Amino acid sequence: MPQTFQFGRFSVSRIEEMLTPGFDPAFLFPEYTSEILATQPLLSGEGFWHAASGKLMSSMHSWLIRTEDHVILIDTGCGNGKYRALPLFERFHQLNKPYLQQLALAGVQPHHVTLVINTHLHVDHVGWNTQWRNGAWTPTFPNAKYIFGQHEFKHWSAGGEGLQRLPENQAVIEDSVVPIVQAGLHELADDGAEIIPGLRMHDLSGHTQGQMMVMLDDGHRCAVFPGDALHQPMQIYEPTWNSRFCELQDIAIASRMRLLEHCADRGACLFPAHFGRPHGGWVHRQGEHFSFQPLQTHELV
Repeated sequence: MPQTFQFGRFSVSRIEEMLTPGFDPAFLFPEYTSEILATQPLLSGEGFWHAASGKLMSSMHSWLIRTEDHVILIDTGCGNGKYRALPLFERFHQLNKPYLQQLALAGVQPHHVTLVINTHLHVDHVGWNTQWRNGAWTPTFPNAKYIFGQHEFKHWSAGGEGLQRLPENQAVIEDSVVPIVQAGLHELADDGAEIIPGLRMHDLSGHTQGQMMVMLDDGHRCAVFPGDALHQPMQIYEPTWNSRFCELQDIAIASRMRLLEHCADRGACLFPAHFGRPHGGWVHRQGEHFSFQPLQTHELV
């Protein structure tokens, strides 16, 4: 049973697809310097760092939000059986992961899901949108409405800049986004859109031109699901470090700072897309800087 965090009428659980060593930090962050591991020992702990390979631990997962009326998935990982043989994506090629079994352990079957929210349309955020059935890619969650950001969707559509910047993402759009549109299951959301009471989407562009974040607020406690505004906890300590995949460098930094300020000032719990174990936590101010406090077991229901 996945661990669950409770926010009033909302519960939040992590549905794992895979947790493995990912990128070399010097590849992921062009401005990386190894001194950060000495000055911030938390970052070299086994949850975030794979000492044998010198790589960052990288999680692929969905965040499952449940209310009395809704079963919601935020981002859907990489997906099984998808052709990702290009060097940039080969870690995601022809996977066979027990993602749906993990979802079942949380008591959720695909037909239970009412909403799927994709923060952005990259390979590792939309994969389980679809499954291969009867010779075609078909929606995995047939009763769900899939929500894309308006500008993000336009960015990856014909005439947008997305595929000019990252042509490797063409197959991703074709097998994990287009079938949703063809099935009539998608909706487009603008900045500030209220998805359900207490759950809104807000612009967090930078990593992509139209990336969105999801904000949860039950009136007392709040949480943020920021997509890839943060790839790793070291960016909390060094928020000017963009990943090499960030499209709009200056905007990405400004968005990251805005995110960290919100989390620190509002006490919002941070639920990122790729942090290693325990996968979420709290942002605190340290003078003019920020620090990270991972979620503790006693905070989880």
